[in-house]
Amino acid sequence: MSRFFRGGSDSETDDDDEIISSNEEEESEDDHISSSEDEATSKPAAGAGGRSKFLKDAVSDSDESDLDEKREVKSAKDKKLDALESSVKTIENAKKINDWVAIQNEFEKLNKIVSKSFGSIGMPRVYIKTIASLEDFLNEALQKEKEAKKKINATQAKALNSMKNKIKKIVRQFEDEVEKWRQNPVETEEEDNEDGDIEKSSPIEKDDSLQSTDALDDEGFEQVGKGNRPIEYTSDNLFKKLREILEARGKKNTDRLEQIKILQKLLGVAATSYQQVRVLLALIPAQFDYNPSMSNYMNVDMWKSTQKEINQLLTILESTPSFMIHDHVEEEEEDKEPVIEPGQTFGIRGSIVSFIDRLDDEFTKSLQNIDPHTTDYVDRLKDETELYATIVRGQIYFEQNDLNESTSRVVMRRLEHLYYKPDQVIQTVENTVSQSLPSNLKSSITPPAITQDSSDLIHALCVYLYKKGESLLRTRAMLCHIYHHALHNRFYIARDMLLMSHLQDNIQLSDVGTQILHNRTMVQVGLCAFREGMIKESQSCLQEICGTGRVKELLAQGLQLQKYSQLPPEQEKLDRQRQLPFHMHINLELLECAYLTCSMLLEIPAMAAAGSNPEARKKVISKPFRRMLDYNERQVFSGPPENTRDHIMGAAKALAAGEWQKCQELISAIKIWDLMPETQKIKEMLNRKIQEEGLRTYLFTYSSYYTTLGLEQLSTMFSLPINTVTSIVSKMIWNEELAASLDQINNVVVLHRVEHTKVQQLALMFAEKATSFVEANERTLEQKQAVGQNQRDQHRQKGQTSQQQNTEKRTMYQKRDGQQQRGRNNFNNVLGNSVRGRTQQNRYRS
Repeated sequence: MSRFFRGGSDSETDDDDEIISSNEEEESEDDHISSSEDEATSKPAAGAGGRSKFLKDAVSDSDESDLDEKREVKSAKDKKLDALESSVKTIENAKKINDWVAIQNEFEKLNKIVSKSFGSIGMPRVYIKTIASLEDFLNEALQKEKEAKKKINATQAKALNSMKNKIKKIVRQFEDEVEKWRQNPVETEEEDNEDGDIEKSSPIEKDDSLQSTDALDDEGFEQVGKGNRPIEYTSDNLFKKLREILEARGKKNTDRLEQIKILQKLLGVAATSYQQVRVLLALIPAQFDYNPSMSNYMNVDMWKSTQKEINQLLTILESTPSFMIHDHVEEEEEDKEPVIEPGQTFGIRGSIVSFIDRLDDEFTKSLQNIDPHTTDYVDRLKDETELYATIVRGQIYFEQNDLNESTSRVVMRRLEHLYYKPDQVIQTVENTVSQSLPSNLKSSITPPAITQDSSDLIHALCVYLYKKGESLLRTRAMLCHIYHHALHNRFYIARDMLLMSHLQDNIQLSDVGTQILHNRTMVQVGLCAFREGMIKESQSCLQEICGTGRVKELLAQGLQLQKYSQLPPEQEKLDRQRQLPFHMHINLELLECAYLTCSMLLEIPAMAAAGSNPEARKKVISKPFRRMLDYNERQVFSGPPENTRDHIMGAAKALAAGEWQKCQELISAIKIWDLMPETQKIKEMLNRKIQEEGLRTYLFTYSSYYTTLGLEQLSTMFSLPINTVTSIVSKMIWNEELAASLDQINNVVVLHRVEHTKVQQLALMFAEKATSFVEANERTLEQKQAVGQNQRDQHRQKGQTSQQQNTEKRTMYQKRDGQQQRGRNNFNNVLGNSVRGRTQQNRYRS
C-alpha cells in the first residue's frame, strides 16, 4: 500500500523530508490513487491518516476527517452574511434564557458587522427583523419585570437598561424600515444585483414551510389550495370563504394576520351592501382580536383602519335603511343574499355599540402606554376628534332606529369625552364634527342649537341618561354633571346636586371606575369652593382624598407604593389598566397646595384657641398639616423655602406669630397659583383671608391679657375695614368662641375672663366624645345592616328548592325593584326638569 494511505496513528511530528518527495514519486502516487479509489473509499480512516502527511497545520484526526468533504469557496460578502447570521442566532438563543448580558454583547458585535460591511449598500432585512423583534421582546421583558415579585440581579438589570436605550436609538434611526417590516413581516427581501441589493448564497437550504410562506407574497406567484388549485375570491364564493374564516376563528395555530388579509380581499370583491355588511362584521372583530393581550395596546395603523371600517359600516347602514344591526336577531341559517320586500327591515346579528366601546377602550389604552412627555402622545391625542365623530355618528344611528340601550351607552361615551374639558375645546370639537358629518344626520338629543353652548350640551346628555339610562349610567352621568358645574365655578349647584342624589351614601358599593370618578368629582368641587373663597367647604371636600395619603391611587393617576404592603401582580395589573390618560389628570401639586392652604387658615386659629389646654389641642382638623407643622418646628435650622410645602409651613408659623404680612408674601410667592384661572383674583382672596384669620388668631392668643380692645386699633393693625372687624368679632362672640361683649358706644370690645371649672371641662369633653361615639355607632350599624341583608338574601336563595318558591321570590324582587325604579325615575325627572329650568333662565353662566 502506498504511504499516502498509511494508518492515521502516525505522529504529526514527522520530518519535513518525509513530506517532500520527487516528481516521480508524486506521479506514481497519483496513479496509485486513481487505481485504488475504491480502496480509499472503503477505508476513510486510512485515507485521512495518509492525507495528514501533507497538512502541517493539522490539529487532530477529527479535523483531518472534515477535509474529506468537498471544500467550499465563499466570497467576502457571503462570509459577512454568515457572521451576521451567526450573531442573530446567538441573540435568539440568549433571548430564550433571558440572558441580557449575552444579548448586549452580541448586539454590539452585530452593529459593528453591519456598520462595517453593509453601511454603504443598505441594511439587510435580517438586521431589520432582529431589531424589531428585540424591541418587542424588550417591551415584554420590561412589563414582566414590573409585574414580577422577584427582581432580576443587578448585572442583568444593568444590561437590560442599556439595551433599552440602544434599541430605542437604533429603532429611531431605521424607523421607516422597521415600520415596513411590521406591516409585512413575512415578505422576503427582493434580490436585485443591478440595484446593489444584498444577495445571499448559502449552502443551507431553506425549510419547506418557509419557502411556501415566502412564495405567497412574491410577485409572479399565486396562492394555491388543496390539489394545487389557485384560490380565488369572488362575490360568488364570498359567503363560503367567510364561513370558513369564522369557523377557524379562535382555534389554535390560526394566523390572525392572514385572516385579516383574506377578509380585506373579500371586502374588495363584495358586490352588494349585504355582502359588505357581513364582511365588515367579521373584519372589525378580527382586527380587535389581533392583539389578544390586555396589557398591550392596539397598533395605531390598525386602529385607524378599524375606525374607517366602522364609519364605512355606518355609511352603508345609513344609505340602506332596510338593514338594521342589533343583538336580538337569530343567526342566519343560510349564507345567501336575502330577499327584502319594500317597507320591511332585515335584521342582521351584530353589535355596533360594542365596536365603538372597544375602539374607545383601545384608544384609552394606547394613551396609557405612550409616554405623555413626547410628541407621540400629542399626535395620538389628535385622533380623539375622529373617534368623537364616530361616537356621534353611532348615537344618531341608534336614535333613528330606537335602540335605547345602545343609545344610552354611546351617550355615556360621548359625555365622558366632554365633561372635563374647557368650553373652548368642546366648542372646537363640536364644530369640527358637525362639518365632517353628512348634512342629513341630525340628533334629536343634541340639536345643533344646543351644541353651541357646552353647559347646554352636557345638560342635554345628562338629562337623557337620567330618564332612559341604567342605574350605573345615571350615577356616572350625575357625577360628570357635578364635575362640569364645579369646573365652571358653579359651587352651589354642584353641591345641591351632590347632596340631593345621596351618591356619597352608597358609592362604596359601586365599581372601581365609578368610585374613581366620584373621587375626581369631590376634588373638583373642593377646588371650586377654594376658587370661590369658601375655605371651610373646600377643606371638608378635599379632606376625604388628600387626608388619606393615597391621592395618586384614589384619582387613578399613578400607583403609590405603600410601605410594608405589596400588591399581588394580578391586582397591580388591574390597577394599571384603570389609570387615566395624562391629559385627564388633575394637578396633584396644585391640589396639595390648595388643601394645605385651607388647612393652615383653619388650623392656626384653632390651635390659638386651644391655647395651653392639652385636651383642646387634641382636636385636629387636618392630620397631614399638623404632622408637617410639627416636623418643621422640630428642625434645628430652617432655610429659605424651596417648594410649596416649605412656603406654606413658613406662612403658618408667621401667621401663628401675628406676622400676617410675611404670611401673605410667602403664600403669594407660590408659583403654582399661576395654573389657576384668574390668578390675581385668587391671590387677593387669599390675602384677605389671611388678614381675617390673623385677626382671629390675635384675639384667641391675647384675649386673656386685655380687658378692652379698640376696634379702630384692630382695624389699623390688620388693614381691614372697621365694618369687617366688627363683623368678625360679632361672629366670634355669637359662636361662643370669644368671651366678650361689643360696646358700640365706645367702639371697643370688652373682654370677659371666664374660666371653666374642672367639672365643666370634663362635662364638655364627655359631651363631645359621646357625640362622636353615637355618629360612629350609626355608621357601623348602617354597614352591618347592609351586609346582613345581603347575607340573608344569599341564604334565602340557597334554601329555595322548588320552582314555585323561586317564582314567588322573583316576583317579589321585581315588585320591589320596580318601586325603587319608579321612585328613582321620578326623582331624576324632577331633578332634570329643575335643572333644565335653570338653564333656560341662564343661571348657569358665570
